[in-house]
Amino acid sequence: MTPPREDDLNLDTLAGKMALIEAVLFVSKDPVESGKIIDFLNIQDLADFEKIIAALEEKYRQPDSGIVLKRAGGGWQLSTRPVMHELLKDFFTRRISTKLSIPSLETLSIIAYRQPVTLAEISDLRGVNSAGPIKNLLQKKLIKITGRKRVPGLPALYSTTKEFLLYFGLNNLSELPSLEELTEMFEEKEQPSLFNAF
Repeated sequence: MTPPREDDLNLDTLAGKMALIEAVLFVSKDPVESGKIIDFLNIQDLADFEKIIAALEEKYRQPDSGIVLKRAGGGWQLSTRPVMHELLKDFFTRRISTKLSIPSLETLSIIAYRQPVTLAEISDLRGVNSAGPIKNLLQKKLIKITGRKRVPGLPALYSTTKEFLLYFGLNNLSELPSLEELTEMFEEKEQPSLFNAF
């Protein structure tokens, strides 16, 4: 008989059951129903399950924990502690203005407000060929081809992506600043306004 290894999980102990539930919740993108956990661990008494959950809740209730255990969607889920939300937003929000050139930012602005839009339409608005910025934005996955315009040559139509929303910390396109606000921002930086043609 092989002796138990030091890293073997003993599901007969409270610590082992806590560890398994913790791992299941960590990898699951959706809340996990109590019944699934109870069946898997073959728990006969609901009070035993509640004891395990109470121990996990206590573990994550500590002030030095960044996550909490909560009931959600008819099950259990590990979630970030509310006090962390703003810090996480700051951490994951990319400062795109420092990573993109002015031509790329101009091109991205036009696409955001006029999408879906063709390269020719973007170049016409900017007054310069925009193939370079388009290629850069496609590589950064901030824009994508979403179809073809039904005109001679069937030019590609460009639109923003989910990554675009994430980069700017937006939930949806309705949260974009108004064209007036954007024009003011460009004028403050002594950049020509791109939006007179809209």
